Amino acid sequence: MTLTERLKEKVMAGGELTRKEALELYGEPLEPLCAAADEIRRRFCGNGVDICTIINGKSGRCTEDCKYCAQSAHYHTGVETYPLLDTEEIVRQAEYNAQRGVLRYSIVTSGRALNDGEVDKMCDAVRAIRQRVNIQVCVSFGLLNEDQYRRLREAGVSRVHNNLETSRRNFPNICTTHSFDDKLAAIRAAQRAGLNVCSGGIMGLGETPEDRVDMALTLRELGVRSVPVNMLNPIPGTPYADDARLSEDDMRRIVAVYRFLLPGVSIRLAGGRGLMKDKGEGCFHSGANAVISGDMLTTSGYTIESDMDMLGRLGYIPELCNE
Repeated sequence: MTLTERLKEKVMAGGELTRKEALELYGEPLEPLCAAADEIRRRFCGNGVDICTIINGKSGRCTEDCKYCAQSAHYHTGVETYPLLDTEEIVRQAEYNAQRGVLRYSIVTSGRALNDGEVDKMCDAVRAIRQRVNIQVCVSFGLLNEDQYRRLREAGVSRVHNNLETSRRNFPNICTTHSFDDKLAAIRAAQRAGLNVCSGGIMGLGETPEDRVDMALTLRELGVRSVPVNMLNPIPGTPYADDARLSEDDMRRIVAVYRFLLPGVSIRLAGGRGLMKDKGEGCFHSGANAVISGDMLTTSGYTIESDMDMLGRLGYIPELCNE
């Protein structure tokens, strides 16, 4: 029995991989690894696929220095800048997505954190969405506190997004204006407020396989049930502008190992999927079962219609997963 087969049997029986086992698995032959990960996905998640779309609710002029980000004021990227969108535009986009079968809609804003007045405005927008549209609302508003998250939950938000981005070890290499512990504090505040959390990271930030495994283990410890896996899209003007892109096989390997480590979660293909010639199809054969569809925050993605066609052809059924 190969290492991949042995560790698959362990996971199928309800066991958890150790860090050492995950790192050994990371070097196993790709095709058997991906096939085993897809078996684990079917066992623990079935054929449901969780599709969400995002709206860039506030763009640019971010005080933080995340080296991958087009919206940071520290870099000259030419990104469009604007303040919070008004409620009607946010609701209009929610209606547009719901009409196309999308079940989850996320409002994302630039900046370290929305202030209390901005949180109040977004609570009004969320209430309007929930009154007029049959869609779940997720928000990504930065490093908020428990009271702010509680107000958002009371307004109708069901999930908060806050990426760890990378491992604790690697985090200082990509951002110096806030810390890994700041991220953890915000995630735990959202959980205490009764909100589900979506958190993952970006692959291709100079991290090692150890960093990738360590981030997954942190997410497992936090009990996160929705894990976005982004591939770095090098943005001109950022410090990572000239970094080499990961390959589709790199992403398949990462997704597969994450499925072994996080067997029951929604592993969500997110930013950078537009760089993949197969639209991420290989990753959906390697354990992924969730996706961000449509345009990303500052880059183009794939249309909702084309994603629905692809996922239907692969046998996936749109549903809300890990609520």
